[in-house]
Amino acid sequence: MRETEPSFERTEEEQVESTKEGEPEGLGEPGCQGEGIEQTLEDTEREKQAECKTQTENIQLSVMKRRRDDDERLCCCEYVNRHGERSHVAACCCDCEDLDDACDRFFKREPQNPESLSRVAADIGDRFRVPWLRGGARRVDLSVIPPLLLLPALLHLAAFHFLVGVAVLITLPVLVLWYYYFTHRKKARTLFFLSLALFSLAYMYYIFVSKVVPRGGIGPVQVAAVTTGVLLTLVGLACTKRGPGVVKPNQDIDPVRQEESGRAQEGGDGRKNWCSVCQVVRPPRAGHCRICGVCVLRLDHHCVWIDSCVGRANHRSFLLTLLTFLSTSLYGIGLVLTSVCPEQNVLTALFYCPGVYEQYSTALCFTCAWYCAAVTFGLLHLLLTQLLNISHNVTEREARAAVRERSGRRALCGLVVATGVHSRGLCANWVEFLTMSDQRTHV
Repeated sequence: MRETEPSFERTEEEQVESTKEGEPEGLGEPGCQGEGIEQTLEDTEREKQAECKTQTENIQLSVMKRRRDDDERLCCCEYVNRHGERSHVAACCCDCEDLDDACDRFFKREPQNPESLSRVAADIGDRFRVPWLRGGARRVDLSVIPPLLLLPALLHLAAFHFLVGVAVLITLPVLVLWYYYFTHRKKARTLFFLSLALFSLAYMYYIFVSKVVPRGGIGPVQVAAVTTGVLLTLVGLACTKRGPGVVKPNQDIDPVRQEESGRAQEGGDGRKNWCSVCQVVRPPRAGHCRICGVCVLRLDHHCVWIDSCVGRANHRSFLLTLLTFLSTSLYGIGLVLTSVCPEQNVLTALFYCPGVYEQYSTALCFTCAWYCAAVTFGLLHLLLTQLLNISHNVTEREARAAVRERSGRRALCGLVVATGVHSRGLCANWVEFLTMSDQRTHV
C-alpha cells in the first residue's frame, strides 16, 4: 500500500501539469488574460464594422435599384423629387414643412428664416412639372415662364397710347439688363434669355401672320421669305446649341502628371494652363466658363441668349445665326412699316407715323416693329463687334483680359481691342476663322 501511494501522488501532479500545459497561452496570468480578451473584442468589433459596411452598401445598391425600377415604372404624372422620393404632380402644394413654417412665421409676424425660404423655392422649382409619357413628369425651369407672360402683356399695354408705348419700350430693356447683371454677378445659369429670344421670334411671327398680312399689300413671296428666315434662324440656333467644343481630360494619363505638365506650360502672359476645376491641361486660347463649368476651346464668350458658350466649334454657326436673324428682322420691320404707314418712307415711318394709334391692331403692329427695331439695334452692335474681333484675330475673352491688364490698345472708337498676339493680317485672320476645326471635344 505504501508503494502505491507515491505513484498515486505523482499521477496527481502529472495531471495538474498536463492541465496547465493544455491551457491556452495568456490565460494563466491575469494580465495576459486581459490582453487576450481585448484582442478578441477588437477582432469582433472589426468584423461587426465590416458587416455593417457590407450591409450599408447592399442597402444603397438596393435603394438605387429600386429607384431605377421606379423610374422605369413611373406614369406620365409621377416623378422622383430632389429627395429621391416618388411624388405626383397633383401633390404640388402638399407635404411641405418649410412652406408651413414660412406661413406660420408670416401670420405670427416673425422674421423669416432665409434657409427655409430657399428650401421653399427649391421645392417649388422641383414640383413645377408637366406630364410626360416616357420617364414620368418632366421638370420645367421657372425662368422660362416670365417672358411668356410679360412680353405679350407689355406689348399690348404699349399699344394703347404713344406715351405708354415709350415708357414700356424704355422699361423693358432696363429690366432685362438688370436681370442680366443680377444673374451675371451670381454666375447663375438661367433660361430666361433663351426663352425671351425664342418667344420673341415666335410672337413677332405670329403678329406678322395674324395682324399684318390680313391688312393687304404683302404677297405670298414676302410671307415665304419671312418664314424661311425664321426657320433658318431656328436651324442656326440648333446648330449653335450643339456645343462650343469642350476640353476633356485624358483618361490614359495620370492626373498628377497632367497637373505637373500644365503647371510647367505657361503662356506668354504668365497664366498657367492647368485648370484645377476641370482637371485638364488647357490648349492655347482655351478658357474655363464659370457658368457652364467646363473648359471651352478658343472661348469667345458665354452668350446668355443661347444659354451656351461660343467657342471654336460653334463660332461660325453663331455668326450665321446672327446674320440670318438680322436680315429677317430688318426685312420684316420694313414690311410692317410699309403696311401700317403706306404714305411714309420706311426710314421715317418708324419715327413719324400719324394716325397709327387710331386703331388698336395698327398700334400693336407699330409697337411690335419698334420692339424688333430695339432688339435688332442691340444685335447689330454685337455682330459688328464680332466681325471686328475676327478681323483682328482676338476673342471677346482675350479683349476683356487685355483691357483689364492694359496690354492692348483700343481701335475704331473702342469697338475692338487689338492685342497683336495672334493677328496675322486681315485675310489670314479670316482664313483661320473659316477653316478652324469644328471638333467638339479635345483630349
